[in-house]
Amino acid sequence: MVFYFTSNVVSPSVTLFMGADKHENEDLIKWGWPEDVWFHVDKAGQVAFHKDKDVRKVKVAKRNNEIVNRLNKTKKEAFPDLRQEREERDRSEREDKKKVLREKKEKEKEEEKRKKEEAEVRSYSTLMRTENMTTNYDGNDSDDFM
Repeated sequence: MVFYFTSNVVSPSVTLFMGADKHENEDLIKWGWPEDVWFHVDKAGQVAFHKDKDVRKVKVAKRNNEIVNRLNKTKKEAFPDLRQEREERDRSEREDKKKVLREKKEKEKEEEKRKKEEAEVRSYSTLMRTENMTTNYDGNDSDDFM
């Protein structure tokens, strides 16, 4: 079972996850998303972070139960399939990347085609074709100039 808490202090709101035991916490960490920040609080209140470099610490002069009470009001319990959620998200991200690459390749092909057409218009190869030529010969073979 995983506990969900919603914090509306920041915009957009964030969801906090809490495992009921160490096994669920390990699954949360294993199947969590790369941008997640993980921490552990033991019974004495000691906090240990999964990635210390991602932590921004704030000192609080006095304990404020208002914050804890506000979070407890948003508490929900669920049995999510964390692995499936992560795999779906990863699949979606891969599809988005492939789509962007396809669009980029299409734009490159269109640009190359446009440049080729412009180069062809500017070249002299189309000027001296026989089908484009006309004559001033009218069919009279007379040398009458005057």
